[in-house]
Amino acid sequence: MPSKTPLLDTIASPADTRGLSIAELKQLAADVRAETIDAVSVTGGHLGAGLGVVELTVALHHVFDTPKDILIWDVGHQAYPHKILTGRRDRIRTLRQGGGLSGFTKRAESEYDPFGAAHAATSISAALGFCAARDAKGEDNSVIAVIGDGSLGAGMAYEAMNAATDATKRLIVILNDNDMSIAPPVGGMSAYLANLVSGGAYRSVRKLGKTVVEKLPTPMREAARKAEEYARGMVTGGTFFEELGFYYIGPIDGHDMDALVSVLKNAKAFQDKPVLVHCVTQKGKGYAPAEGAADKLHAVAKFDVVTGQQQKAAGGPPSYTKVFAQELIKQAAKDDKIVAITAAMPSGTGLDLFQKAYPERTFDVGIAEQHAVTFAAGLAADGMKPFAAIYSTFLQRGYDQVVHDVAIQRLPVRFAMDRAGLVGADGPTHAGSFDIGFMGALPGMVLMAAADEVELARMVATAAAIDDRPSAFRYPRGEGLGLDLPEIAEPLEIGKGRIVREGTSVAIVSFGARLSESLKAADLLAARGLSATVCDARFAKPLDLDLLLRLAREHEAIVTVEEGAMGGFGGFVLQALAQHGALDRGLKIRTLCLPDVFQDQDKPDAMYAEAGLDADGILRGALSALGMDNVSAAGAGRRA
Repeated sequence: MPSKTPLLDTIASPADTRGLSIAELKQLAADVRAETIDAVSVTGGHLGAGLGVVELTVALHHVFDTPKDILIWDVGHQAYPHKILTGRRDRIRTLRQGGGLSGFTKRAESEYDPFGAAHAATSISAALGFCAARDAKGEDNSVIAVIGDGSLGAGMAYEAMNAATDATKRLIVILNDNDMSIAPPVGGMSAYLANLVSGGAYRSVRKLGKTVVEKLPTPMREAARKAEEYARGMVTGGTFFEELGFYYIGPIDGHDMDALVSVLKNAKAFQDKPVLVHCVTQKGKGYAPAEGAADKLHAVAKFDVVTGQQQKAAGGPPSYTKVFAQELIKQAAKDDKIVAITAAMPSGTGLDLFQKAYPERTFDVGIAEQHAVTFAAGLAADGMKPFAAIYSTFLQRGYDQVVHDVAIQRLPVRFAMDRAGLVGADGPTHAGSFDIGFMGALPGMVLMAAADEVELARMVATAAAIDDRPSAFRYPRGEGLGLDLPEIAEPLEIGKGRIVREGTSVAIVSFGARLSESLKAADLLAARGLSATVCDARFAKPLDLDLLLRLAREHEAIVTVEEGAMGGFGGFVLQALAQHGALDRGLKIRTLCLPDVFQDQDKPDAMYAEAGLDADGILRGALSALGMDNVSAAGAGRRA
């Protein structure tokens, strides 16, 4: 627990930590932990990961001269303690709120965030870039990358480590092992050994030994080298990292301030090769509700600090994620070839439910979206029916594999693209903004978007029935509309949309979950005496060309609406109408999509209003298309 007078109150920046004793650093860590818990109880957000690196964060800023020394956090959801220590404590209760601090590291936010991160496994590559720049400029600062054991399993991390010794002699990688997957919990002896092998005396003896060995005949020299490598590997577990050219230190107790400070000082002194410091930490450390939770309270809603009880929303309709999972389970009961793949997100994608029903047909490949896509392609190539459930933002990482390993080979992989559109508190790094454009660009792809939970269930059934080409369907974060779901969904007719409301003046063509807002906009238009057709496109590829051409003939204007970036559904519609001469007849058209900016985090409703994709924004688009730009949407809403 923190002291009565928190030492944290005296810390304005990391520089204030550098004259502190070990005892004071321990007190500071306790204060930072308490502040983190209290702040996240107010805002919600990522908790367990940050609690696991409190001592490490304090030690890093104490030992290194940040921001001159470059400190890069992988993913960034563990960076709340870092933000508290780097001049942002006064804003820490604005985390993930509109106009507040980002939930991840962000360059525009602070000089102590040299590299933005919200996706895994980028830290070592970025650090190598900083090292190469430093070396080219003849500077002498340290560069430190902190990466978790989960992120280390991603291919990009291995690519960076493989290149490290060619790029620089000076790099420090901190392996934050909070899952104890590499080593069991360690105590004083392991910390002592780690400190010993990182110290100058050991390195001097080791260097002397190597000098002596070099004088031996070749067979003896090789035998001695292997014996030394094997011995260190047995003691430290670092042979793998040594083979990649790193000097391995560890494992050490990541909550032992004495060991952390000592080892980090030794690591800082390395000049001749990159060093990897293996810290074993406990996710959720120091907060009993987190330590006792299965997920270590990785991500939480607002909660009571004393009890850990989260403020869950009142019961409502099931989430789109749950609807997807439940329908997939139903389809799998009919077809034993259906399998599901996730990239380290079983609960986030709903596949934890599928796994309970069909454990032998569920594959979690870890943080490896590229592998997930090609793995799914291999399954499809041998006759299985794989559903790759990957957040839209994470599927971007596997796009080359979607192109080469799936689309070109016309393999029937089914992509369930969760978190499509804006996602609120997680901000621009997690928004599903681009999948309509990049998936719709691929020949042979079937691309769908769900307007509601019933449509989502039908799209799962549709994808299950498609055997001759790849398919993808997108759906938003959050709850459905509360519609009654069918016992088992029927597939849609490929490439066919539906008319939801008939009108005469303007046609609003919605692709995805803005359909309900489109209907509200039609009501606002009706209040002004303007009759609107509302259409649920269902498919961006193939487009329902017959329906679009009919709407073009029968209406003065068309407005397309989508929860995606420019160049998506609206672009596809424009292209189709232009190719068939519909624009030559004076048809007016507006394409409403996300603005050409990366929108900062806020409540989703506020973000969609800012984007012009709420009912008022759609109304403005329709009035503009009809040549009534001077009539404000707000005024029309009041008249309604």
